[in-house]
Amino acid sequence: MVEFAGWSMPVQYKDSPINSHMHTRQHSSIFVSLYQSKVHGRDRGKFMESMIVGDVAELKDNQGTLTLFTNDKGGINDDLTVTKTDQGCLYVVSNAGCADKDSANMKVSTADHGVDLEFLGECLIAVQGKFSYGPSMAQVLQSGLTDDLSKLTIMTSTLATVFGIQGCRLTRCGYTREDGVEVPLSLFLTGRTGGARQSEAGLCLYGNDIDETTTPVEATLLWTIGKRRRQAKDFPGAEIILPQIKAKTARKRVGLVSSGPPVRQHTPILSPEGKVIGEVTSGCPSPCLKQNIAMGYVDAPYAKNGTPIQVEVRKK
Repeated sequence: MVEFAGWSMPVQYKDSPINSHMHTRQHSSIFVSLYQSKVHGRDRGKFMESMIVGDVAELKDNQGTLTLFTNDKGGINDDLTVTKTDQGCLYVVSNAGCADKDSANMKVSTADHGVDLEFLGECLIAVQGKFSYGPSMAQVLQSGLTDDLSKLTIMTSTLATVFGIQGCRLTRCGYTREDGVEVPLSLFLTGRTGGARQSEAGLCLYGNDIDETTTPVEATLLWTIGKRRRQAKDFPGAEIILPQIKAKTARKRVGLVSSGPPVRQHTPILSPEGKVIGEVTSGCPSPCLKQNIAMGYVDAPYAKNGTPIQVEVRKK
C-alpha cells in the first residue's frame, strides 16, 4: 500500500501485474479509484460549462459525457465525467489525484452561479471485464443487482440496489476499453484488481499523458469539445484551443510500437537521423499484443501514422 493524494492505494497484489492485466481482458476485475461530487442548483449546467469543454445542456436525464477541465492558457486541469441525473443535480467524477485542485476550482466558481457543491466521501469501485469471455463483467455484477444491467447503455446512469445497498448510482463506463460499470459504495470491497487501465487502450493518464501544459488539440482530444461549445467559444482557454484546430499545433500525441527493450516515461523520441523530436509519456510491454507499446508527443511533421522513428533506451 502507498500514499496517494491522501488515500491509501494498493499497488502490488498476490498475482503478477501481467496475470492481473490478462484477468481483466479475459474475465473481470475490480478497481478502486476516483473522486465524486454533486452540483445542485438551477444554474448547475452553466456552472459546469464555465469550467469544462463539454456540452452539459444537450445531455438527457441520466446521460453522462467524458470531458475536460481547461485553464485560461488552454491546458488541461483534469479529465472527468459529468452526468445529468434525474434527481435535480449533476454527478461529477474526476481523478482522486486532482481532488484538491478540482474542488478548489469548483468552489471559486460557485459565487457567480448560485449553486451548491456536495463532495462525496464514498468509495467508487469500477468493475471492468471482457465482453466475449466468461464470466463477463455483466454476469459478475448482475447477481447482486435488482435491475437488469443489460438495459443500462454506455455513458448512462441509474440508481439501483447493489448487493443489498440501496441508492447506488450505477454508470456504464470505465477506463480499460472493456465493458464496465462504476459503483459508488459506502464500504470497501475486496476483489481481483487488474492493471489494464491505459496500457493497451491508448487512454490518457492525467499527469503523464495530459496536464496543465497540454491542450486538447495537442492531445488529440478534440472530440471532447462539444459542437455548440466550439461555436460559443465560451470555455476556459477557447481563444488558444480553437485556433489550433485549423492552424495545427507544434506537437501531437501519437501511439508507438517498438522492438528491443521496452520504452518508458521520459524516453527521448528521435527522428531517423537522430534529432530529438519528442518524448514518451507512457510505455510498457503489451501482455495482449506481445510487443512494446507506448504513447508520447512528437513534432507535428512526424505525427503521421506509419512514420518511422527511433527511441533512446539506456543511451542507445
